[in-house]
Parts: sequence; structure tokens; C-alpha cells
Amino acid sequence: MNDVIIVGGGPVGLLLAGELRLAGADPLVLEVADGSVRRNRSFGLRGINGRTSQSLRLRGLTEALSEAQSEMYGVARGLSQMMKGNRARGHFAGLPLLEDEVEPGAVGGFVLRQHVVERIFTGWATGLGVRIHTGHEVVDVVQEDDAVRAVLADGRSERAAYLVGCDGGRSVVRKRTGIAFPGTDATMTGRVAAAQLADPGAVKSSMHGPGGMVHLSPVPGEISTMEFDGGPGDRDTPLTAEEMQASISRASGLDVTVTRLDGGIRFSDNTRQAATYRQGRVLLAGDAAHVHSPIGGQGLNLGLQDAMNLGWKLGLVAQGAAPESLLDTYTAERHPVGERVLRNTRAQVALMRPGPQIAALREVLEETLEIPAAKRHFLAMGNGVDIDYAPDATHPLVGRFAPLPLVSEDGRSILVAGSEEILGAVNGRVRTVETDSEPSFLMRPDGYVAWAASGGDPAGLTEALRLVVGSGQARV
Repeated sequence: MNDVIIVGGGPVGLLLAGELRLAGADPLVLEVADGSVRRNRSFGLRGINGRTSQSLRLRGLTEALSEAQSEMYGVARGLSQMMKGNRARGHFAGLPLLEDEVEPGAVGGFVLRQHVVERIFTGWATGLGVRIHTGHEVVDVVQEDDAVRAVLADGRSERAAYLVGCDGGRSVVRKRTGIAFPGTDATMTGRVAAAQLADPGAVKSSMHGPGGMVHLSPVPGEISTMEFDGGPGDRDTPLTAEEMQASISRASGLDVTVTRLDGGIRFSDNTRQAATYRQGRVLLAGDAAHVHSPIGGQGLNLGLQDAMNLGWKLGLVAQGAAPESLLDTYTAERHPVGERVLRNTRAQVALMRPGPQIAALREVLEETLEIPAAKRHFLAMGNGVDIDYAPDATHPLVGRFAPLPLVSEDGRSILVAGSEEILGAVNGRVRTVETDSEPSFLMRPDGYVAWAASGGDPAGLTEALRLVVGSGQARV
């Protein structure tokens, strides 16, 4: 029997699989699509923001992402300018979020096609020994007393101690498990297409045009629109040149002609969140747990952070090194983060509606973003760097991301301290970094601080160690 089955081999499922492997578990990834299909679906660019970049640096993955992004500079118009010398940190409803100053060595964001991210994560995960089975469609999930069974379209089944749905917003895992998915219906239709225009220079990017949004991607030939028409009727009907041409014309207020269309997709601001991220032996991550408008580029990052949070916890539990109650902290920590992202993406969609009142509101917000404290707030919110998993902790560092640029490619926790009494408490169970600076802290495998103390007092460290490394009875 498998330790964990992951349904869905997108970026979230792949990162989770690698994290589980680092934690000592043996995951199996079941993905319905093959590589060619997945590449064809990779319309648009995917942003990897500040906190996710920091998390991926922990695993030594940012170099590969940086190299892949550099390869795009030769073919993607304006991408280097868009990154603004590593100062760009995304946008809020099209209003740019730029750091005033960037510290030397700081990890910025990445802008890549999804299939490129998947290629990098696949190489990393398979290098760790992760098994990935493509062409495997899961049509049902059955929980048993001591296992969970994934039923495949061909009638076969795979069993595991736990199963994680990383199978997108229309998640079969979530639906078959019966987890509620409340939220709000779509109010707009977005379209992204590889399209050629008769007069390419006639259309300019505008995040707030007379009829909606028109955006020319840094990838040549790719254009996107957004209209507030109540949402797409059927997202699965193939996008045509005529439909894209009409959408560009309505959103821009210009007469345009699409001479060729090489595929495209629709999206919306359908916004929902699973009532819980865990039910028994089944868990959810990524779009299976939450969907929202892609405006602001936070969806992928939210899912990747789910994977980082869940991976080490589920790895310990699957091996019997930690109680099942540890899995309850996944929903407790990640659900509020998801709620905040859903809130700010709803706000961003509202700020992109056409009309003079919204235009005035955007001008006021643009002025507000020049206030240093306001800019810091929006930068932190949009990049997930304001997350605090333990707001009531006695030490302000606990629950926050580690303050030092540490690397943990093996997925182990790290104890940073100068006191021999504190360093001696770990007995080789975590990696140690000796330093004269204060405070001392214990970093969880996902980069967040589980324990901190100013001074040499190790009080509470033993309990924190039990949390992050388990009972020590796990398989090697």
C-alpha cells in the first residue's frame, strides 16, 4: 500500500510529492494528462512571488527557475523591463507594486509558463525518487477504515494511508469526498489566447479600459481580455478567433481583426473555498481547496505554500512518527491565509470594473500606494510575506518565516543558536547553525519558526522539536 496518493501532477502536486519524499514518505502521483496536453494548456504566465521564492530557495530550486526565466528574455518582449531590476513584486488590480530598495542577495519573483515550472518540479521530484503516473484518471475516492482508495477510470484502484487532492478547481477528490465549497459565482469572463492581429500595433495594454481589460503578454502573440459580463457560459467550448476578436474590440473600444488563433482558454472570478482542507484520510491543496480570480497572480503561490505546509506534517503522520492531530494544524494555519487571498482578489476584480467611479477610486489608491506604510502593507499582502501562523505566541518570531536566508535541500529543520545548552538539546535530530546573533530559533521544514528565545534558555524547545521531527520512530 502507498503512503500517500496525490491526485494531480501540476505544480502543487509535484512540490507536495517532493516535500513528502524529503519527509521520508513514499508518495504516488496520479496525473490524468500527458506532457503534450499539459504544454498545450500552458497559456499565460505564472508568477512566483516573494514568499514562495523564499520557500523554493530553501530547497535549492531558485537557480533553475532563474535560468528558465533568463531563457525567456530572448523571446519575451519587455519581460526584463517588467521585472524592474528585481524590484517588481506583482501588482494590485494592475497598479504596480515595486520595492523602493532591494537588499543584496534578495530573492525576487519569477514569471514563467506553467509547463516550465512543472518541468523543473518534475525533475526535482523524480530525482528524489517520486513515482509519477501520467494517463491515470481518478474518478472516485473511497475512504476505508485504515486506508483510502483512488478508483481509476479503467476500473483499477490504488490504495494509500492518505490521499491529497491537487486536482484543480473542479476537483473530483473534493466532490467525491463531500467537502463543501461555498463562495461567490463569476461576474466576469477572462480570455487568454495565442492570437495574431491584422494591426498588432493598434492595441495597447490597459488594465482598466473602456470595456474591461486588454493585456499584451510579454510572450509574443499572446493577448488576454477581461469583461464584466456575468461569467463564461461554457468554459470548455473551444475559443474561436471570432470570439476573441469581439472580446478585444469590446474591451478596448477599437475595431480589430484577429487573423489567426492558435488556441486559448477562458477564466473567471468564481471565488470559493473548501469548508475544511481535511476530511478523514483525504486532504486538499491548491485550487482543489480554493479558487479565485487570477488577477494579482496569487493562486499558484497560495497552492505552493499549501504544499510546503502540508508536506512535512503529512510525511511524519504517514510514517507513524506524529499523531494524526498534526494534520488538523494544516487547515488551522492555511485556511485563514486562503480567506485573505480570496478577499483581496475580490477587491482587485472590483477595482478593474470599467466606469468613471472606479477610475477615480483607482487614482486614489494609486496615490495611497505612495505612502510608505501603505505600500509595505500591499507588498506584504500580495507576496504572502505577512503570514503569521502563531499570532498569539509569546515570542514575536514564532509563526513567522525564518529571518535568515537558510537553505535546507534535505528538508530538515534547522536550529539557529549560540548557546551550547540549546545546541546540545537537538542530539543530531535537526541541523544546527551556530551564531552569536539573537534570538535563537528553530525553523520548521517549511521555513517557519516553531520556537524562539532571546537568551540561552531552552525552555519549550523539547516540545517544539517533537512537533517538527516527530517521535523519532519513523522509517529511515
